[in-house]
This record gives sequence, C-alpha cells and structure tokens, in this order.
Amino acid sequence: MQSVSLLKRAACMLYESILVFTLLFVTGIIYRALFGDPQSGFQQHLFFLYSWSIAGIYFVFCWVKVGQTLAMQTWRVKLVGRDGQLLSFEQSSKRYLLATFSLMFFGLGFIWALFDREGLSLHDRLAGGRLVMLPKKAAP
Repeated sequence: MQSVSLLKRAACMLYESILVFTLLFVTGIIYRALFGDPQSGFQQHLFFLYSWSIAGIYFVFCWVKVGQTLAMQTWRVKLVGRDGQLLSFEQSSKRYLLATFSLMFFGLGFIWALFDREGLSLHDRLAGGRLVMLPKKAAP
C-alpha cells in the first residue's frame, strides 16, 4: 500500500481539527451544564483533561474499530499496524498519547517523518502504526 504524503497528512489534520473542534464544542456545552463555568483554578484543569479525554475516545475508538476517523475516510487514509491489521486498543492509546506530546512540542513527532526512512511520524514509529493510502473506488 502507498504511503501518505505530508501534504495529504496536513490536509487530513486540518479537516480533523474542524471535526474535533465541533465535537469539543458540543461536549463542552454538556460539561458546562453539569459542572458550571470552567474559567479558573481546578475547574480549568479538569475541563482540559475532560476535553483531551473526549478527543482521545474519538480517535482511539475510530482507529481500533475501522482504522479511520471521519477525516481519514474523506482523504482515503487508513491507520494500520506494521502487519497491515488494525491497531490494538493499547497501540491506539499509545499513539494518541505520543501524538499529543508531539503537538505540544512544536510538532516534532510530525517533522520526524521528513527524516524517517519509511516516512513514519515518531508516534507511529513508537506505537507500531503507519498511515497508508487506500485506492480510489471505481465508479459504478
């Protein structure tokens, strides 16, 4: 299977950010209804953890069940293990955690893909995953 270009990864991430923003907006309304305004102190930290967990549930669930989030389906990108099978729950969780750190540190894990011999991001290399392009479906 063909590897995914950095440009396609960036486009997929941009689309994904819109979807995740919408998900977090809706779940943020639910949080506010249940726990009040998370503007300061402990509430602020709890809301961050809540939001991070919601996004994690979305990504890990999609990766484990079908290997694709909604944005990945649109761009025909699939996450598979080195053996070509879907990632396990543990691998997907590890990938999400490592990708979070990568984003926090100026995207260094994504920049890693520029220098990796297989074009893998650092979180994919460490979690045992890889992004592949799916073929276009033939028109009926």
